[in-house]
Amino acid sequence: MSYQSSNPLVGETEFALEGPWATYWIAFLRVVTGWWFFHAGITKVIENGFSYTYGSAYMSEMSGTALGGIPVWMGNNLAWLIEPGVPLFETLIGLALMAGAVTRLAAFGGVIFMVLFWIGNAGFTNGVVNSDLMGLLLFLTVIVLAAGRYYGLDALVEETEFVKQHPKLRYLLG
Repeated sequence: MSYQSSNPLVGETEFALEGPWATYWIAFLRVVTGWWFFHAGITKVIENGFSYTYGSAYMSEMSGTALGGIPVWMGNNLAWLIEPGVPLFETLIGLALMAGAVTRLAAFGGVIFMVLFWIGNAGFTNGVVNSDLMGLLLFLTVIVLAAGRYYGLDALVEETEFVKQHPKLRYLLG
């Protein structure tokens, strides 16, 4: 018997997202990920308003990362945008994911946040595989599986005549 014929990983494989349990799980994953970011953002808004100074201070300290001086420059020169932007965008990303509206666009925003968090934790005291990387993987999963199409508003929006006339919009939805 050859190796190729006995290896189940060789040949065609099928990844089917059929059945209610898969759709329930994908929707649940999207909503929980959204709640996580919504809670993080709305807590900052409640405690600090839109003056979240830790965001720019955090970026100012990212001098030893793979991004070089970019985050340091951003922390020092874009504080006017970062301080209100962190709580605002975390809240909006969370709301969009929970509702399943413009899900891929929102999840892409989450990817940007998580990349900055992960790289900002350049010391990797908890290892390279840490909660920041796991959050990044959650957002990527939401994008890849088009999670807004499962019990989300994106499923309804994609059926509109406008989206049918402009099918490239589906890349932001779903």
